Amino acid sequence: MAVVSWKEILLLTGLVVGCYWNSLSCGFVFDDVSAILDNKDLRPSTPLRNLFLNDFWGTPMAEERSHKSYRPLTVLTFRLNYLFSELSAASYHLLNVILHTVVCVLFLRVCRLFLDKTSSLVAALLFAVHPIHTEAVTGVVGRAELLSSIFLLAAFLAYTKSTSADHSIVWAPIALTVVLVAAATLCKEQGITVVGICCVHEVFVAQGFTLPMLLDTLRHVLQGKDGFPYAVLQTLLKLIVLVISTLLLVIVRVQVIQSQLPVFTRFDNPAAVSPTPTRQLTFNYLLPVNAWLLLNPSELCCDWTMGTIPLVESLIDLRNLATLAFYMFLGLLAYHSLRYRHSSAKTVIMALSLIVLPFIPASNLFFPVGFVVAERVLYVPSMGFCVLVAHGFKIVSHKGNLKKISWLIIGVLLTTHAVKTFNRNWDWESEYTLFTSALKVNKNNAKLWNNVGHALENQNNYAKALQYFLQATRVQPDDIGAHMNVGRTYKNLNKSKEAEDAYLVAKSLMPQVIPGKKYATRVAPNHLNVYINLANLIRANESRLEEADQLYRQAISMRPDFKQAYISRGELLLKMNKLTEARDAYLRALELDRTNADLWYNLAIVNIEMKDPSEALKNFNHALELNPRHKLALFNSALLMQESGEPKFWPEANRRFLTYVEEEPDDANGYFNLGMLAMDANENAAAERWMRKAIGLQAGFRSALFNLALLYSQSKREIDALPVLDELLRHHPEHIKGLILKGDILMNHKKDTHGAKACFERILHMDPTNVQGKHNLCVVYFEERDLPRAERCLEETLALAPNEEYVRRHLNIVRGKMAAMSAAGQPLTSAEGATMSAKEEKPKRVKEGVEEVAEGEEEGRGADAVGKGAGDEKNVRKSSAESLGGVGVDQSESLASSQSDKRTKAKTWLEMSGKAFHKML
Repeated sequence: MAVVSWKEILLLTGLVVGCYWNSLSCGFVFDDVSAILDNKDLRPSTPLRNLFLNDFWGTPMAEERSHKSYRPLTVLTFRLNYLFSELSAASYHLLNVILHTVVCVLFLRVCRLFLDKTSSLVAALLFAVHPIHTEAVTGVVGRAELLSSIFLLAAFLAYTKSTSADHSIVWAPIALTVVLVAAATLCKEQGITVVGICCVHEVFVAQGFTLPMLLDTLRHVLQGKDGFPYAVLQTLLKLIVLVISTLLLVIVRVQVIQSQLPVFTRFDNPAAVSPTPTRQLTFNYLLPVNAWLLLNPSELCCDWTMGTIPLVESLIDLRNLATLAFYMFLGLLAYHSLRYRHSSAKTVIMALSLIVLPFIPASNLFFPVGFVVAERVLYVPSMGFCVLVAHGFKIVSHKGNLKKISWLIIGVLLTTHAVKTFNRNWDWESEYTLFTSALKVNKNNAKLWNNVGHALENQNNYAKALQYFLQATRVQPDDIGAHMNVGRTYKNLNKSKEAEDAYLVAKSLMPQVIPGKKYATRVAPNHLNVYINLANLIRANESRLEEADQLYRQAISMRPDFKQAYISRGELLLKMNKLTEARDAYLRALELDRTNADLWYNLAIVNIEMKDPSEALKNFNHALELNPRHKLALFNSALLMQESGEPKFWPEANRRFLTYVEEEPDDANGYFNLGMLAMDANENAAAERWMRKAIGLQAGFRSALFNLALLYSQSKREIDALPVLDELLRHHPEHIKGLILKGDILMNHKKDTHGAKACFERILHMDPTNVQGKHNLCVVYFEERDLPRAERCLEETLALAPNEEYVRRHLNIVRGKMAAMSAAGQPLTSAEGATMSAKEEKPKRVKEGVEEVAEGEEEGRGADAVGKGAGDEKNVRKSSAESLGGVGVDQSESLASSQSDKRTKAKTWLEMSGKAFHKML
């Protein structure tokens, strides 16, 4: 038994790299989005145990919407990729290429067991370049096939060493085989089929039995003529150990899925819900279809669901001839291999076992699966196909006159396959290229039209996306998802009426509730999102909020465990100010999923609205325990601590804001609030630095500009505040507090009464009833020694604010001054604007308490994103009140006209993140 040489390993490696190097430039497409981009199990913050509790896509196995595909070891490799390169697609593709190379080397090693050196190398080379493998190698989720194949081949190689030279059993390789079978199964379910391959090898290859010999032995034993031969007993013992181990794995696997099969719809696999004989005829016809893909991989397609392969509904359908021919050919091969003992028969039987046994779980013959045809599931069966081709090559090449022709054919085959594989990789570069290439092969699959639409939608090309979604509804008029996509796209195009009509069509296609029958067993769970999307659309109309609530409640009545309906309803109830009901909706959702950080975050928002900051902070902390880098929980919890006014919270608030800006380095709001915390702590240098950073990121950031100017004013750097105020007023000329602060600086520090006067007059032009601006203008008149005008001004101010004692007191001061000057015979006005002496009293100019709202940009994506909130400004900040300073008046007096502390409703996390929930993949 020849081993694999380094030259052969280098040859295979070079060939694989040559075929697949361009896959490194591909992104995450199709199922990669769910398995990689949207899968929280990849994140380091997710406990490792979750990998063994959730399915391949990160959904808890206990949930009905789970796909029930249990592949924790594969997800673990994704997590390792994420650890080293996060979401850099190139590293994921590189590892897939490496794994495919390992599979090719192991396959060559297996081929050496029943092929000669040359033909086994031909089989491995053909396997390395076969175009059918592009989905398994270039598609990142195909790693499940790659890993499972590595363990499958390793388990088979280990088992072949379970018999010693004296024909006794060696148990160590058998134990290793069981471990490797378990590992293969934890990478992908079909890995367990290697047990069947081992059994075939043991009986027909290692022991050399043929089917007639087996039947004769069994007949003799049953008739009592002979006992079991010793060799047979040893074989039975080994096989019993394998079978028992397999049964244990099956039992564990059934327990993991909680004895529930996943819910598939007729769109995923139309034949699965078809009546007899359509179902049987169609499923059997799929066998020659898969065989043809191995023989002629010229037209490959990433998705074969829906209408790709029309149903075989009649016995007289001509496609039944293909099924018949396939079974006849398969039967002839099986007859040949089971009847004779020569090496050719052993090679064929092993090839057939590699083709048939790993394909059985995906064949639909024994239980339905969620697809019609999937190219990646042919990864292992193609090994048997390559063995058959290589074996045929061996037979033909040994005929002298055909040797050169056979080598020429193999050379052409390898070259064309390699070129096809290389070109096929480019199709996987992006979702748009992948799905448009699929449409060239098949135009009868509505899912493909939908997915091209999604790809265009991701590019914000909504008008063109709409054309593809509409075509999907024409190809499959009863496709609920297609109508939902049409509705969402109309919504993005601001055509609400058309969007509502499309959603209503989708809603009309939903099955009606049958009393006493579980609704979810008859419809895909995500199709229920039509109620969520329609409700999200109509709730924009304040007069239709109750109607939207009715839709949410209808969805919940259909599926009481529909978590997303509770989330969306909670948002609506929050908008309707039904805070108790909103809280109850989120608490119900948390009963269904207590590990969802977004739910704890949304509940905290409700607590804020209910004026319960301590409970809000507790729930923010719950969210952060589950996801320490939950951006909005970090921001809003820090803001809550900041607003509490308790210095003991400031260090933790500062840490959370720092973490937030690590996650969102381009969000000026994070730096602004760091600056406000520094101001509270009297760390002026740090406050200035953070404010400058915020302003650099967001030109005209009014809160940061004003508070930076206020910081300079408090730090006795009033002159530095002026250019900042000028920039503020250039972007926000109506900013009254900025005008007041500028007027104060001009008056007190620049002695520019003319400039100060212009500021206060500008305020009164915008708001004639502004008491503070009016009062400070009176002070300007006093400074200009125009006492009659100052008197009239203060009288008008007192009329605006009759309860303000300081205005009345200042008016008395002016009148007293006027009486004194009249008694002394002095004029009551002066054009020189000279200032009064230090002994003379004048009214104080005061500044109202400043409260600024940082203007947060709305970041919600997808008008139909479920669970979204009605976000206003992101954060609120209150700064301390400061006097604008007067002369000769008690400094403790100030105008107490600060705005009341307030809090705007923050956006929910679900609004801030991600795609529309109903996007079909």
